Amino acid sequence: QRAATEAEIAKMADLVREAMKAGAVGFASSTAEAHNGEGGLPMPSRLADDRELRTLVKAMGEGGKGVYMLTRGRLTSIPYLEEIAAESGRPVVIAALFHSNTNPEGAFKTLEQVNEARARGHKLTAQTSACPLSMDFTFRSPYVFESMQAWKPAMAAHGKEALKKVYSDPAWREAVRRELQAARGRLVFNSEWDKLFVVETTKPEHRSLEGATLAELARKAGKDPLDCILDFALEEDLETMFVAQLLHNDEKAVARILADPGTHISLSDAGAHLTFFCDAAFGLHLLGHWSRDLGVLDLPQAVHRLTGQPAQLFGLKGRGLLREGYAADLMLFDPKTVARGANRRAQDLPSGAARLTTSAIGLHGVWINGTKVADDKGLSADPKARPGAVLRDFAA
Repeated sequence: QRAATEAEIAKMADLVREAMKAGAVGFASSTAEAHNGEGGLPMPSRLADDRELRTLVKAMGEGGKGVYMLTRGRLTSIPYLEEIAAESGRPVVIAALFHSNTNPEGAFKTLEQVNEARARGHKLTAQTSACPLSMDFTFRSPYVFESMQAWKPAMAAHGKEALKKVYSDPAWREAVRRELQAARGRLVFNSEWDKLFVVETTKPEHRSLEGATLAELARKAGKDPLDCILDFALEEDLETMFVAQLLHNDEKAVARILADPGTHISLSDAGAHLTFFCDAAFGLHLLGHWSRDLGVLDLPQAVHRLTGQPAQLFGLKGRGLLREGYAADLMLFDPKTVARGANRRAQDLPSGAARLTTSAIGLHGVWINGTKVADDKGLSADPKARPGAVLRDFAA
């Protein structure tokens, strides 16, 4: 709720030093507007001022190691992050570089700035994804809208009845509508109603609408799309499942980004947003779709972007290459069939709640430190086949 004091910053810096000595790979924070806590309060890192950020990154790099990673908000510039990299002498990894149809040149301008910084000798890398960014949600927790200022009353509401009251308020709806129009191209969801689909309904009479876009439904109902989706959600007690295709779905543009060596292909978010999306198979998608099918990268390049490049970026000693003396971390796959499976819901969380997961196609084995831990049927059931260890020592 406020910036940190000098004493608090000093204590945080000591904690960063302690973590680095204990074997942390680096320090991460966020200025992204979509990152909020309970009641819509910004995550603490979003309120960190310049002094706090520079102090913590400096503390991280005092031992000559460490990577600073930032999920970047709209107000955090690439030149500012270049300053951080120059002062600390440490790599800065920036998330997330996605192409947007409503701001088609934005990602390329960012990437140009990153590459200019790299040419000046500063270690900036932009994290990008091999997958389109789509997100499943209900109006109990509609993450795709929560970066909006006008959405704050809904985020502060506790429980279904309080949410329904906010969603039914015409004045609130109008405020949301105005912001969607004014900030188009700068939000998580940018009013692309033709890319927002009904996935799963609760009422039998609505089953035929599954797969329809909100643009279609609004047109048929003669309503504004925002009113249409809110009315639909209210009618179904906020349990309707929607999916929004948000970013990174122009394949020509994404191909340019993936081919740029200034990008780090990553961003699975498979554990961060269990109910919203799961891109855990981004590597398989890179090998199959982008390399084999489209030829954006040849197979050795694609493998390097998933192995050697990230190992070098994060200072993973003895990993990322097939070389004598290195850890035998291996994956056996069929180049002709490798792909990611469709997302599906698994009801296996401790509370019985659902999460999104995906399956591997064309993958025949995984070895960690020389021990086979998975085959084409999945993970080994043998508890002894758990040879992984926490890495605590990284290259400078």
